Amino acid sequence: MSLQVEKLEKNMAKLTIEVSAEEFSKAVEAAYQKNKSKISVPGFRKGKVPKKMIEQMYGKGVFYEEAANALIPDAYEKALEECTETIVSAPKVNVEQIEEGKPFIFTAEVALKPEVVLGAYKGVEVEKADVTVTDEEVDADLAKQRENNARTVTVEDRGVQDGDIAVIDFEGFTDGVAFEGGKGENYSLTIGSHSFIDNFEEQLIGKNAGEECEVNVTFPEDYQAAELAGKPAMFKVIVKEIKEKQLPELDDEFAGEVSEFDTLEEYKEDIRKKLAEKKEEDAKNAKEDAVIDAIIADAKMEIPDAMVETQQRQLVDDFAQRLQMQGLTLDQYFQFTGLNHDAMLAQVKPQAERKIKSRLVLEAVVAAENITATEEDYEEEIKRMAEMYQMEADKIKEVMGENGKKQIMEDLAVKKAAEFVVSEATEK
Repeated sequence: MSLQVEKLEKNMAKLTIEVSAEEFSKAVEAAYQKNKSKISVPGFRKGKVPKKMIEQMYGKGVFYEEAANALIPDAYEKALEECTETIVSAPKVNVEQIEEGKPFIFTAEVALKPEVVLGAYKGVEVEKADVTVTDEEVDADLAKQRENNARTVTVEDRGVQDGDIAVIDFEGFTDGVAFEGGKGENYSLTIGSHSFIDNFEEQLIGKNAGEECEVNVTFPEDYQAAELAGKPAMFKVIVKEIKEKQLPELDDEFAGEVSEFDTLEEYKEDIRKKLAEKKEEDAKNAKEDAVIDAIIADAKMEIPDAMVETQQRQLVDDFAQRLQMQGLTLDQYFQFTGLNHDAMLAQVKPQAERKIKSRLVLEAVVAAENITATEEDYEEEIKRMAEMYQMEADKIKEVMGENGKKQIMEDLAVKKAAEFVVSEATEK
């Protein structure tokens, strides 16, 4: 394997990676061996068809794509090890030469870590946050607790109202034809939650249990299912049941049921204390964000688009994993919200850009202030991770390996840099 690096504009680079003709021939042979049992040729038993015969029938390059797919990941990894540049994006791969008897050549266009020129990062001035807890905030928290502890009862003497839970069967149609994914049974829909598209929920207000009705909506122009985007639709709906929430009385009995306190006044004081703690923590985080934003604004750097795109995809993947833990797929989330993958990528772009810039300026502070993480810092972090994942510390270290340890040490140094710039900041 050989590597050539060509610097491009805007912190991009093109890696030209060459794999020997011998290695490519071996990969083609491996692809043939893997697939020969699947190919039928008259006069030959399955698995006994000569490679040349298959190439005559299907073209000489019949196994090239699979051979290339097998070679590229390993060759790219080796190129990363050899490359002295810091690559910060997924590669955009293009095959340049693919022919048996010749070297296999492909290019990978990647983003390089941009250089950061720091401006002011010490003595940054930020607004002082107000951490006072008001009576209104305590009352709002109490109202939330009442809502969380409400019981639902079936009502039969009136129609659907805002805030009710309507249990419905529904089926959606466009141009008179039922569409896929538009049918549900015994679905509990909270009126006013806006979890269904357009004004679906509002059209159920006033309907009685057992009543059938038609609900007319229009799908958003950017709806994830392209065949429905921007289209009007009609839903046939049966309201099977109406439930309303009944809030508990706000008294000592309620306080005793939802907390460790005997009286409502004691419970309210505990709420005030916890709200104050949360405000202090939020103020601390807001101060850090404000300081870092000020440092970013005064720094100079050119972020390549590919770096941002890679971070956007990572954020969406992370969100999909969190959804999965709740029993939902990303496609289901798109269906419920009317978003699609492109719209979500666009939605997370500002977050991706801020995350990248924040990391880059803090890494620059690490370098400028010679900040390092110690072995004690590392051991403490491993201990924290072991408790979080309920694993032995030695097992965590084994899984992480040397590369993992290096990444943790870098992350800890960046964390120290954040603490440093915050400690140096002033509040007005």
